[in-house]
Amino acid sequence: MASEDLTATFVSIGLSEQKAKETVKNEQLSSSLKQAIEQARKCGVQSIDKEMGKLLYNIATKLKTQIKIHQAMIVEYITKQKITTEIQLNAAMDYLLHHPLPPVDKIKFETECGVGVTISPDQVEAAVEEVVQKYKDELIEKRYRFNTGLIMSEARNKLKFADGKIIKNEVDMQILDLLGPKTDADLAKPVKQKTGVKGSESSKSLKSTESSKSLKDEGSKPTESFVGEDGEVKSFMDIMGAALKFHKTGENYKTEGYVITPKTMELLKEHMRITGGKVHSRFPPEPNGILHIGHAKAINFNFGYARAHDGNCYLRYDDTNPEKEEEKFFKAILEMVQWLGYKPFKVTHASDNFDRLYELAVELIKRGHAYICHMKSEDIKGFNPPDSPWRDRPIEESLQLFEDMKNGKITEGDATLRMKVTLEEGKKDPVAYRIKFTPHHRTGDKWCIYPTYDYTHCLCDSIENITHSLCTKEFQSRRSSYYWLCNVLDLYCPVQWEYGRLNLNYAVVSKRKIGKLITEGHVRDWDDPRLFTLTALRRRGFPPEAINLFCAKVGVTMAQTVLDPSMLEACVRDVLNVTAPRAMAVLEPLKVTINNFPADHSGSLAIPNFPADESKGSHTIPFTSTVFIERSDFKEKAEKNYKRWSADQPVGLRHAGYVLSIDKINKDSEGNITDLVASCTKTTETDKPKGFIHWVSDPIVCEVRQYERLFFHKSPEDPSEVPGGFLTDINPNSMSVVTNAYVDVSVKGAKHFDKFQFERVGFFSVDTDTHHSKMIFNRTVTLKEDPGKK
Repeated sequence: MASEDLTATFVSIGLSEQKAKETVKNEQLSSSLKQAIEQARKCGVQSIDKEMGKLLYNIATKLKTQIKIHQAMIVEYITKQKITTEIQLNAAMDYLLHHPLPPVDKIKFETECGVGVTISPDQVEAAVEEVVQKYKDELIEKRYRFNTGLIMSEARNKLKFADGKIIKNEVDMQILDLLGPKTDADLAKPVKQKTGVKGSESSKSLKSTESSKSLKDEGSKPTESFVGEDGEVKSFMDIMGAALKFHKTGENYKTEGYVITPKTMELLKEHMRITGGKVHSRFPPEPNGILHIGHAKAINFNFGYARAHDGNCYLRYDDTNPEKEEEKFFKAILEMVQWLGYKPFKVTHASDNFDRLYELAVELIKRGHAYICHMKSEDIKGFNPPDSPWRDRPIEESLQLFEDMKNGKITEGDATLRMKVTLEEGKKDPVAYRIKFTPHHRTGDKWCIYPTYDYTHCLCDSIENITHSLCTKEFQSRRSSYYWLCNVLDLYCPVQWEYGRLNLNYAVVSKRKIGKLITEGHVRDWDDPRLFTLTALRRRGFPPEAINLFCAKVGVTMAQTVLDPSMLEACVRDVLNVTAPRAMAVLEPLKVTINNFPADHSGSLAIPNFPADESKGSHTIPFTSTVFIERSDFKEKAEKNYKRWSADQPVGLRHAGYVLSIDKINKDSEGNITDLVASCTKTTETDKPKGFIHWVSDPIVCEVRQYERLFFHKSPEDPSEVPGGFLTDINPNSMSVVTNAYVDVSVKGAKHFDKFQFERVGFFSVDTDTHHSKMIFNRTVTLKEDPGKK
């Protein structure tokens, strides 16, 4: 039918011309609506009014694939005026989703969707009156500011198939009768309540003045949306909330695209018996490399969703490729899952099921759904390879050849087991088993044939009774084969859900390419802080809570997400700002001698761990006549708007309560400043300095490593951006080392990965290279985003 004719047909059933044209553009929707209209006409209805047309349009847009077989029956009920409202239609579709297989129990079906049910005006009046009486006192108190949707909802629940408009009119009428017409007070805009900050007004002490001048450096905020009432950083699911809308356990068949077979409901019933109705998810990494930031999203989705629903999540190693697997990767993967705050329900391996997978492969051949093929791997790559000349070989022949493969009688590369199915992307007959004469780290020499991901993934999910198989978007093209394989073997079939991958600019996460960076000496190992592997981020000092927060902010989306690292770094700053205790550190020390240091001073100061919240404790540091400041915090001559120390401008010392003024500037023979001599006076309210600087006294000498981006370009792997390849895009200044930084003694004894904010400098973490004779810190992030990083 021509598009003009289709548009006219859709207009004739009540669609506006614009909506009709939009519907025609959607090939799938227009085909479904056209079919519904033709089915209505077969029922003897030639003229379809607007109300009936609306119901037919709802069928075309809402009827799920798995109950499409019942469309003609639903249309017949509509044409016979047995289903006349959208409420009834939704109830009909819901009943069929719960009972998808024919034959339909017509008596139960009609009961569930209200066929023959009539609601009288008296029934509506009585139901609304009952609810209004329940909320009468609150209605009188709040009058027209009361949420009448509550009354509507409860009245609708009492009269499931009543017309919503009639109920609303009755609610409005009864409320008017109770409260009378709206008064001027009812019509006035509500006054917004001012929310004050908890606690007393800020003190005007010198200490508060000093702190307020530097709060902008620390990025403190009075409230943090990512911090819970308990003061802890919220979990991934606390932030995501209801955004993850997946099917309920046991209701797999309600999911769009799910395939229902005569055994589906029986298998689901047994599945529910085994799982107790709990959510079961899994995180299935390949143990051939270290996890990266993209895996963090997968870990949070799988483990977070299970935790939020009091369910279980497996850590399942997809160890089907013995050539690339190493024990260190198994350990590192588990360690990273635990570091992000999750504990696997069970740690399993695809290899646990090798015997069962082999039995199922034999069964697949016996059922005529798989065959042994001798085409070379290079001949079946891509999307349009030639059909296999062995596709229709006798079942017994394939069974014998498959056994020969298992027994090592066929040379590697000379035979594969292929499945008779076509993926959504057009790829035909994917490989299920291939020959590899390589010992397996867990099964040794028992096997010389190994299953592929396409074969193993869904079957292991089925064996482990996974309810929600959450995958990245590239596996969407394998969803039909996932369902097909479970169903042709009459196995319980989980539901596969997809989400978009998470990638970062200025990063390389390919295992092969990171391996090259390591072997060629550009980075030190998988945990080099310039990489975006999870071990590298941990070593750099990124808190796991910040990574989880970042994943939650990215959210659930089908689109592949490529973000700037600055968004991740912002999450790191947010979390460290409320979790990392403060210390003071000087990276380029300049010695200052205070020649009038108070003789009665105790020689130490108590410094708050968090200046914005002194209830979080304090630490003690020395304060003597010799202090060290940052060299950049002193200039001989102050420029306009310069607020730090100069020869003619005093400066305050953070937390000390003293102001320094220059007495003498000592220089070497080349005119470079070597040290300063100063006098101190107590800070007073009437004589405050323009600025306060950090300092250290009797410090610990430490090494500090500072990091910049490893690559110059956003997409170092993109030939259009970097024609010479990612190895030519490396920033030679991506790491700088300060070998003799001075840090206050409060950090002494800190453990690997302990985190601090060095006031006015940045956030830092204790590196794993730290040893008893020298502490080493990694700069995690600066205090503020560098505006030059675009």
